[in-house]
Amino acid sequence: MEDAAPSPDLSLYRPNVGVVLFDDEGRVWLGRRAKTKGPLNWQVPPGGVDEGEDLYDAALRELQEETGVITVTPLGRTDDWVTYDFPSGWSGSKAQKGWRGQKQVWFAFRFEGDEGEIDLKGHEPPEFDAWRWARLEEAPGLVVPFKRDTYEHVARAFAGFAAPPAQRRSRRGWLAKLLGS
Repeated sequence: MEDAAPSPDLSLYRPNVGVVLFDDEGRVWLGRRAKTKGPLNWQVPPGGVDEGEDLYDAALRELQEETGVITVTPLGRTDDWVTYDFPSGWSGSKAQKGWRGQKQVWFAFRFEGDEGEIDLKGHEPPEFDAWRWARLEEAPGLVVPFKRDTYEHVARAFAGFAAPPAQRRSRRGWLAKLLGS
């Protein structure tokens, strides 16, 4: 039997949420990062968690800020933090603040609105300059390499939500728990 990998020191990781937004066909919303050279510049909406902010509330806030989307139904979430490290030599603003990487709780939502609700310029500065729907399994191949393992983990965790409508697994137990029913 192999020993489990040691858990990272979570205090070294910036608290963050990730949002996977599914349409009615089971496709996911991907945004192209503004001012970021391609081709590996697509991702789902992520965002930092404010001090004392509830993770679910942070996910809804980030989704609205980055996409304009507010008409959603919650589907599920990851149970634990999912971490990724910034690459060696990474000079992004979060690394400059001393973070080793990010720790994320991921949320899945079903988009219930009209695509006219999507507004990439509703919050300054815009995070994304374009968007599209794609299959969930495509997402890991469209992000920067250091986030790929995280996206693969999330794709496995939320695969049931990507199934055609007739084949979707029920998540009512989780939804009831989330909503306090």
